[in-house]
Amino acid sequence: METKTNVQARTYVDEGLRQYMLKVYNYMTGGLCLTALTAYLIAHTPALFRLFFSISANGGIGLSGFGWLCFLAPLIMVFAFGWVLNRGTLAQVQGMFWGFSAIMGISLTPILMAYTGASVARVFLITAATFGGMSIYGYTTKKDLTGIGSFFIMGLWGLIAASIVNLFMHSTGLSYAVSIISVIIFTGLTAFDTQAIRQMYYEQDSADMIGRKAVRGALNLYLDFINIFISLMNLMGERR
Repeated sequence: METKTNVQARTYVDEGLRQYMLKVYNYMTGGLCLTALTAYLIAHTPALFRLFFSISANGGIGLSGFGWLCFLAPLIMVFAFGWVLNRGTLAQVQGMFWGFSAIMGISLTPILMAYTGASVARVFLITAATFGGMSIYGYTTKKDLTGIGSFFIMGLWGLIAASIVNLFMHSTGLSYAVSIISVIIFTGLTAFDTQAIRQMYYEQDSADMIGRKAVRGALNLYLDFINIFISLMNLMGERR
């Protein structure tokens, strides 16, 4: 039988966890909104579009020199994020996250240009439903997802290798397979990452470190969402 003190302690922890997870999801949602806004502004502002992209004679969209720099920047920023997380201030960690989200909008601009608005909206809703369901599962399940998460992380490295190979092969079949596997992997990682974020809250840390962890957790979930969305667009999107 629980004592009054135990009930009060559990209530305090549960409320703290709720606030922590809410902060994670707020960061992630804000990052997605910033990405979408950046992509929309570039797609609908000719001067900005010409800064990052060029259009070939046959109507194809290619990256400019500056566009290539921005296209590669997110990869560099993901690796640099860990260093900033450990050595920078909370404000710098937050700035890195918002900067990453904005630059990702540049990478997603061609999707707005290539696919119809209706299909983008439809796939976004499907992505949100898939992500939401798996994140809720990861948060509520009592099953330890560490083993499953390790399996999906191993699969992710194989997926990256296949994507690099297909840059040279230009195989439609391989591209289709990569998109299907990507949806499966990042859907599974959504549940794994959510559970990991939840567990991180119980580690004894200062308020500043908890704030940093919230941003790191938001970045992980943001990447899961974006990769599911891009893969589903490749599978289900309707081109203009």
